[in-house]
Amino acid sequence: MTRAGVGSNRRPARFYHQFGGLLEILPPVEFCCVYGSTLHPNNKDQRSMVDYILGVADPLQWHAENLKVNRDHYASWLVRLGGSRLINGIANSIGVGVHFNPFVSWNKKMFKYGVVQVHDLIEDLKGWERFYMSGRLQKPVNIILDNLNIENVNAVNLRAAASAALLLLPSEFSEEDFYAKICSLSYMGDLRMLFAEDKNKVKNIVQGQFHLFQRIYRPFLDEFSDNGMLRFSATCENQATMTQDSGLSATSILVSHLPPLLKTKIETDLAGFKQLHSTGMMGQDTAIRSKAEAAKWASKHIRQRVMVSSGRQAVAGMLAAGAVHGFRYLGNKILKSAKSWT
Repeated sequence: MTRAGVGSNRRPARFYHQFGGLLEILPPVEFCCVYGSTLHPNNKDQRSMVDYILGVADPLQWHAENLKVNRDHYASWLVRLGGSRLINGIANSIGVGVHFNPFVSWNKKMFKYGVVQVHDLIEDLKGWERFYMSGRLQKPVNIILDNLNIENVNAVNLRAAASAALLLLPSEFSEEDFYAKICSLSYMGDLRMLFAEDKNKVKNIVQGQFHLFQRIYRPFLDEFSDNGMLRFSATCENQATMTQDSGLSATSILVSHLPPLLKTKIETDLAGFKQLHSTGMMGQDTAIRSKAEAAKWASKHIRQRVMVSSGRQAVAGMLAAGAVHGFRYLGNKILKSAKSWT
């Protein structure tokens, strides 16, 4: 990073005192952040769950230790039939490497925490291989604990998200459009958006946390502006209107900031399978011919990745939560979705 503080999600120490209490009843973790509706300044619903991501070195061992002190956090059938091995097995074989315990009641509040191996978290932030945790950390979060400097790794994820958003946006757009496009990346292809999510979800997230998105992504916008790829054409009510360079050189730079696997898939599509050399190496035919073409292939592969990951995690989540909590959680989602359409 060329600028200090680029992509920072860090918060003052007071946030640890506000949100870090749950860690006192859990086994040690390497990373902890809070995400979701808790971060909305206008969220007054005390009944809403506080959402956590917990990064641990060894999920199998962590769940075994947690079962000794917080057995009631888990679905009873998981505890009876397999314990930590079954919990970890479902997370990795069916889901995308994360196990969620929802509806955890403690200190007069309701919590949901997801447990993921820190290695898998880091790989997803860098490569978008599952595009699940990386999608959550592209949005504002409160980092409570970070023993492995994952915040620095996440800067790669944030830059890729900013580049993908610019690639998918037209030549002229507002700052809110930019943050909304970033926010929408992790919902592209998510089947839950058809029936179990608020249709205004992205808009509500961005408008409710606009200043937090600004703090994270404005440095990237300034950097693109300094490089001549972006021009701030107007500013109104602390929000900028922007015009971007849609030429081939600027488009190539945006694609170069995407994770390697996604970039390779886009280049393969641009080249066409028949144009690959017998050695398997890309030739000069992989050159980007237009921004619209590159955006089309990027959108396709992001959508496919989200569809697969969200589907797998939805099934794993229902199994891990158990029938009562699973249908309760799904019911809450469907209710919010129904209200957004009325």
